[in-house]
Amino acid sequence: MAFDLFRTTDDHDALRAAVRELADERIAPHAAEVDELAQFPKAAYDALVASDFHAPHVPEEYGGAGADALATCVVIEEVARACASSSLIPAVNKLGSLPLMLAGSEELKRKYLPPLAAGDALFSYGLSERDAGSDTASMRCRATPTGDGWVLNGQKSWITNAGESEYYTVLAVTDPDGARGKNISAFVVERSDPGFTFGAKEKKLGIKGSPTRELLFDNVPLPGDRMVGEPGQGLKIALRTLDHTRVTIAAQAVGIAQGALDHAVAYVKERKQFGKNIADFQGIQFMLADMAMAVETARQMVYVAAAKSERDDRDLAFFGAAAKCNASDVAMKVTTDAVQLLGGYGYTQDFPLERMMRDAKITQIYEGTNQIQRVVMARHLLKG
Repeated sequence: MAFDLFRTTDDHDALRAAVRELADERIAPHAAEVDELAQFPKAAYDALVASDFHAPHVPEEYGGAGADALATCVVIEEVARACASSSLIPAVNKLGSLPLMLAGSEELKRKYLPPLAAGDALFSYGLSERDAGSDTASMRCRATPTGDGWVLNGQKSWITNAGESEYYTVLAVTDPDGARGKNISAFVVERSDPGFTFGAKEKKLGIKGSPTRELLFDNVPLPGDRMVGEPGQGLKIALRTLDHTRVTIAAQAVGIAQGALDHAVAYVKERKQFGKNIADFQGIQFMLADMAMAVETARQMVYVAAAKSERDDRDLAFFGAAAKCNASDVAMKVTTDAVQLLGGYGYTQDFPLERMMRDAKITQIYEGTNQIQRVVMARHLLKG
């Protein structure tokens, strides 16, 4: 009996080669400066837009490339291999716009997805608040009905690409007396909406080129047709979105880890101590083998989760959480080991390993901490 063994398609392999070439030539050269100056990676954005890699998930009917979930992960992985901050361009564009694709009206999709696909706008996602991180149902941001629309008040914290994005999917309480978690709705907010402003840029450990700021809403008027999905369905839409987009963060983590491994391998093949290349020492070889094994295992989990995302399988929540949790832990371990392999050089900015180690840490935190991922996985198991 013959079986088709798992492998990526020729199209996915060609896509990887194209993104890697672009990342090596037009993104990696700016990565250190983007980190040092904490600047949005404009050169990377322009390069990604020119190649249609900035929001590859947007369907063709809205002017996008129509990339499947695995292809989107390949793009994010390869960009993250060069610059984690830049990889948040395609990753967060998917995060911000996926609620529309999952639950938005056709009118909303026609209004907001084409500018995203064309590279005329970025799309961010506003869920977390100062006192509502993992406990998203306790959010206080409120949208109050006013005739044919809504008025939005409150704030959102730790919003990726805030200030750069033109559009924001924002979750807010629309029924203060309603059941917890079922009283929240989703809206599209535009950067130009009156009363919508931003907090100062957060000073962060890593991904410094991707601005992280608060969203501040002071009596922001929203037309009624800006609601995504039905009233009270916002949190359900938000959590369903995360089931899919955790896979993209897992892909980012794999890319960071692969970039660190690549630099470490190149270094140990050139570095000489005790009269020979340190790559000849068995202890070094064992470290590299363990790092490569972990990266490849994480990659396979990500690709399986991406396939489940594309099919919207019932067990996606488990596999998305597992892929994100495992890949981010791997990224942290592999980047730390890569710094160790370079010794004192690894600790300096002369090499990109210290940046990659700092960038890796956030993958264990955002889009749900790894502790929350374990809660998601356990709930899935206990439900049978």
